Amino acid sequence: MKLIYFQVGVIKMKRNQTRSVQVKDLVLGGNDHVYIQSMCNIKTSHVKEVIEQILELEAMGCEIIRVSCMDLNDAKAIEEIVSNIHIPLVADIHFDYRLALACIDAGANKIRLNPGNIGARENVETVVKKCKEKHIPIRIGINSGSLEKEIHQKYGKPTAQGMMESAQRHVQILEDLHFYDTVLSFKSSDPLLCIEAYKKASEMFDYPLHLGVTEAGTMMTSAIKSTLALGNLLLDGIGNTIRISVNGAPQKEIPIVKELLKSCNLIQNVPNLIACPTCGRTQWDMEPVVNEIEQYLQTVHKNITVAIMGCAVNGPGEAKHADIAIAGGKNEGLLIKKGEIIEKIPQQKMVQRLKQEIEAF
Repeated sequence: MKLIYFQVGVIKMKRNQTRSVQVKDLVLGGNDHVYIQSMCNIKTSHVKEVIEQILELEAMGCEIIRVSCMDLNDAKAIEEIVSNIHIPLVADIHFDYRLALACIDAGANKIRLNPGNIGARENVETVVKKCKEKHIPIRIGINSGSLEKEIHQKYGKPTAQGMMESAQRHVQILEDLHFYDTVLSFKSSDPLLCIEAYKKASEMFDYPLHLGVTEAGTMMTSAIKSTLALGNLLLDGIGNTIRISVNGAPQKEIPIVKELLKSCNLIQNVPNLIACPTCGRTQWDMEPVVNEIEQYLQTVHKNITVAIMGCAVNGPGEAKHADIAIAGGKNEGLLIKKGEIIEKIPQQKMVQRLKQEIEAF
């Protein structure tokens, strides 16, 4: 396993060296960038709503979007969708190879399918031929909960080794057809199994890896499971694209994955929000200000640290390393820039002033 190194600030990070796979104008693998992905939760044939959701996700920092393709209407809708968005689109297909062909013709930039699940070999050959013609990569998605029956029986439960065997079967089908624009994923709802599987995969395959914990649950459980599994992998140099799956609207996913990548020094131009947990010294209603600024920062693309502190005892000292900060007092706060107190602000004007300073930064 080869590693490449890149400099972020004063920290030298390692990244696994993999093949490069082109997805529209992006290159997965062979570089130090980990692309942020999400998936629409609206039926793809509902074109207007899908486009609106994707554009909102783009503004939040999503770099690759996936849509489901359940029928021919979904496949046909992709043409209009891709003409109205700016990021690569992945079509998610299961079992019916004809839907894969229709999605490629409609302009999908990548497809997600398992070649062993779309019928006879000639079906696979037809899809692969069209992918080669259009330069469309294929993501093979191995999920611990849907391993082949015989593999599950062999090991008695989902295991990392069983996931490797499943992947080898699907990869071999593509390699036999001289197709190598492949991306792999090894997802489980068990974060420890994810870690083991992805580590094995990084040693066994040289294809780019799409990271994810599947069926991770709510924002809280997903953030915990995904940070445990994917944070470990990222710090080991594993992973070229990532999705953090959260139940509900995909807009919930982007802030979590950006925060994770930022904490791993793998993303730039993402705001850093610092907020104290509050205590008995807090004499102002701090939580609404923190929540509003956090929401606002989701569409800000700047390398800026904003601190919101609960009291004037420790606040000014703790906020001195922030670019912009508020240290709260009784129904008011001190505005601090680069450690220097600038002015005193009443609580009702805090959000407005913070936004002004962030915009001007």
